Amino acid sequence: MANPAPRSAPPNRALVEARWPATLAVLGAIALYVTLPADLVLGPSWVLPVLEGAILVPLTIARPHRHAGEAGASRIAAIVLIALANVGNVASLILLIHQLLIHGPITGRTLLFAAIEIYLTNVIIFGLWYWELDSGGPAQRLAGSARHPDFMYPQMSQPDKAPPGWRPTFLDYLYVSLTNATAFSPTDTMPLTRLAKSLMGLQAIASLLTVALVAGRAVNILG
Repeated sequence: MANPAPRSAPPNRALVEARWPATLAVLGAIALYVTLPADLVLGPSWVLPVLEGAILVPLTIARPHRHAGEAGASRIAAIVLIALANVGNVASLILLIHQLLIHGPITGRTLLFAAIEIYLTNVIIFGLWYWELDSGGPAQRLAGSARHPDFMYPQMSQPDKAPPGWRPTFLDYLYVSLTNATAFSPTDTMPLTRLAKSLMGLQAIASLLTVALVAGRAVNILG
């Protein structure tokens, strides 16, 4: 009697990261974008959400997890998705500044809410950038073949304070993005490479512009 075929080994969960937190973040960014006033959106308001959805839905269905050995095509699709969201948010920020400078038809309160939406979208987008680009991306981090890290987390310099085999996940990068957008500088996680420093610098500038505009407009409204 022939020996039964050996069972395949169960997947190593340490080499897998769920995509759903990032997917929810992208959906949140899309929701914020579609609620912006038409004067703060470049072109028809449905174009970018449709393009993003056309990438996000099949990507999430076909690749619900990031894993070691991930195909390069799925990572390229993820980068294109983030870039589309980033272009839309930058365009909205520029249009917001234009509205404030020319005292356009949008009311002050509407502009305030729009600025908050742009700020939150900025946090989401840069969290996605950090997650996707650090150490060559999630696949290389999970495989343990990553090049030198772009970010130094406290757990990396103090491994005794973290579980064995700890790796940053999307929520860690989202937190880095939030603190950078709030403090306009790194907090507990430090950028190590020019890429990381450039991204954090660009995010801080965008956040500072948005917050300054909100503060200035709030003074005018309340005054």
